[in-house]
Amino acid sequence: MLLEFIRGNTKPATVPFVPEITLYQADEPIALWEKTEEGGVSQPPPFWAFAWAGGQALARHVLDHRDLVEGRSVLDLATGSGLVAVAAARAGATPVTANDIDPYSLAAAEANAAVNDVSVRLLEADILDSDESYGVVLAGDVFYSREMAGRVLPFLRRAAGRGSLVLVGDPGRAYLPGSGLVERATYDIPVPVSLEGVDTRRTKVWQLTTA
Repeated sequence: MLLEFIRGNTKPATVPFVPEITLYQADEPIALWEKTEEGGVSQPPPFWAFAWAGGQALARHVLDHRDLVEGRSVLDLATGSGLVAVAAARAGATPVTANDIDPYSLAAAEANAAVNDVSVRLLEADILDSDESYGVVLAGDVFYSREMAGRVLPFLRRAAGRGSLVLVGDPGRAYLPGSGLVERATYDIPVPVSLEGVDTRRTKVWQLTTA
């Protein structure tokens, strides 16, 4: 049912900064959000229906530097649309796990993996207190709130401490940590004006360290 909802309320379109990838995307966030709540249950915003700047930057970086993920297990944390997971799979990562707590997000990731003809494992769970090991952990746009940053950062630090390559895509969100980051790339990413208030966001890919 959720797959039908995704495909019935969004349209396949190429990602502006990653045109090799097609995503089911929405034109307008509020109307879609209202549709997800028509069953009378409060739902989180439809983050899964848009290609956010941090995810686009990570996806571009992974596709341009396949050696980072090729043949390695990858976790796409807070996957949203599944864009980064799809890019990792396209770049030769295996297995690729797309994780989120929103069932709509996982349905979108499933639909987007299918339309791009790649295989992605879906994990609907809060894993931020877990310690499962992955070769690479990718996290796009996760530092948008104090609460989220407070939970995500320890998880990512632990992953780096276990030897995972941890890459973060971030367009200057308020709660990006001020230390323990090594800049790997900078991109100017096209974004929806309706969401960001501008049409381009300068976005960095950071490698997170244990410190």
